[in-house]
Order: sequence, then structure tokens, then C-alpha cells
Amino acid sequence: MRIATFDQRAVIVTDDGLIDIASASGGRFSSSTDDLISRLDEVGEWYVTTDLDLSLELTPDVVARDPRLGPVVSRPSQIFGIGLNYRRHAIEMGMTPPTSPLVFTKFASSLAGANASVALPSPHTDWEAELVVVMGARARRVAPGDALHYVAGYCVGQDFSDRDLQMSGNPPQFSLGKSHENFSPLGPWLTTPDACDEPGDLLITCDVNDVRYQDSSTQDMVMDVAGLIAYLSAVCEIRPGDVIFTGSPAGVGQGHTPPVFLAPGDVVTSTIGGLGSLRNVMTRATV
Repeated sequence: MRIATFDQRAVIVTDDGLIDIASASGGRFSSSTDDLISRLDEVGEWYVTTDLDLSLELTPDVVARDPRLGPVVSRPSQIFGIGLNYRRHAIEMGMTPPTSPLVFTKFASSLAGANASVALPSPHTDWEAELVVVMGARARRVAPGDALHYVAGYCVGQDFSDRDLQMSGNPPQFSLGKSHENFSPLGPWLTTPDACDEPGDLLITCDVNDVRYQDSSTQDMVMDVAGLIAYLSAVCEIRPGDVIFTGSPAGVGQGHTPPVFLAPGDVVTSTIGGLGSLRNVMTRATV
């Protein structure tokens, strides 16, 4: 099942069109994806056992490019970012893959939809395509073998990074440099685990102006999704709707020689096999 926020309402994305969940259920379910996250099993059972009419006839390809798409969740209590979680990315940055996750946050005001434009705050803004996990149940001190049972679904994320701000401190701090407006697009929809391939074996790419810079697989992760959930939940209670950016593969702009950064007019397309694509256009920042 694919759940999206379309024109500020929760919808199911089918091959033939959209089903408005609140309207089709007669108010049984909320019109907000945030409210539905902990009830997706119930929504899924209703969806497969009920004869439902389409609210809007749009194919998934058309929906994915529609500016009315919002972020799949908008009110997470926590957003976890994981740095250097791909082996080849750590190497391109001149570092050894970490033995334990490098954890930071992206603040919720940076969340955006799949087609949001991004005003560049500095001449050294970078891209980082990522697999994003949205949690569906409270998790504290869960074992890796049980961790995936707490997942609501998966989506594509883009961890835009202002490298100037990120590296301005001594030592550097990551969170603010990754939290400008629209620096955390999520989408195009949330794919529930039953409709997702093994999260440890998904192709992930990022193109800038149709030039492929990132081309990898989640097989290159240092710590897999289940391990990350177990690690984080050993310290924090992870709640329904919380978001985990699981790290970026090799091919970021800063990793090139010389470095390559984004400019106004650039189009960044981030894709994960089976989950969809984001398309974000860079614009010039205004004072």
C-alpha cells in the first residue's frame, strides 16, 4: 500500500488513481497521514476488504510529479539523521566507516514534499539521497530481530546540506546545516513494508541535471535498518511518525575532486527502486 499527502489530505495511491481515505471511509479514518501512521495495519485491512471508488483518476507517475504532494509525515516528534552509514561514502570523505552510528537531527521545519523547490542558502549546498524509515509504533530497547515490526513504511528522502554552516564550528555541527527550509523532502509516498522489497537491498540513485552522481544500493550500509532502530531505541523512545534518515551513499558533491555543489536552476532527482522519486529544483535565495 502507498500512502501520500495530496492537497493536504491522506490518500492511497493505486495504479489507477487516488482514494481519499477520510472520505471513502465515511470519517472512520483521519484525513491526516500523521494521525494514520499508527493505524496503517487497520487502514490496509479496510483497503483490501472494501470496494472503494477512486477520488481522482491520476496514474502514480503523474501523482509523483504533482506539486500538491506534501511530505509523507509533517509532525514527527523526532528526526534522526545517520552520518557516514555507507562504506564507500565514508571512504570518499576520507574517513573510516564508523563502528557505531554517527547520529544528528534534522529539524521538522525543514520537511517538504517530493517536488518542493529549494532556495540555496550558500554556494556550497550538497545533495544526499537517502532511504527514509517512518516508524509506526512506540519502540524502546527493541532487539534487531524485532525492529522491522515497528516500521510504518519507507520512502525516498533527500538530505540537502549547507556545507558552509555544517563545517563552520570547531568541532563541526551537522543539524542546522541540514535544516534550512525544504532541506528534507520526503516522498513521493510512504510504501508499507508488505509492498517494499528487502530494505537492505534497494537501488538508490541521485541525478543532478540528468547526470548521475549517486548510484548504489542499501547493501553498502554500515548498519542496516533493523540495527539502526535497535541502536536508537536503546537510548530514545521512538514514537509513531518519527523519521530516520538512514544515511547517504557515495557520490555526494563534496566527495568529488574538485567538489561539485548545487546552483540555481539545478534539478536534483533522487530515486529508490520500488519507492519512487523526488524532483527538487534549486532556486536563488532571496534576502
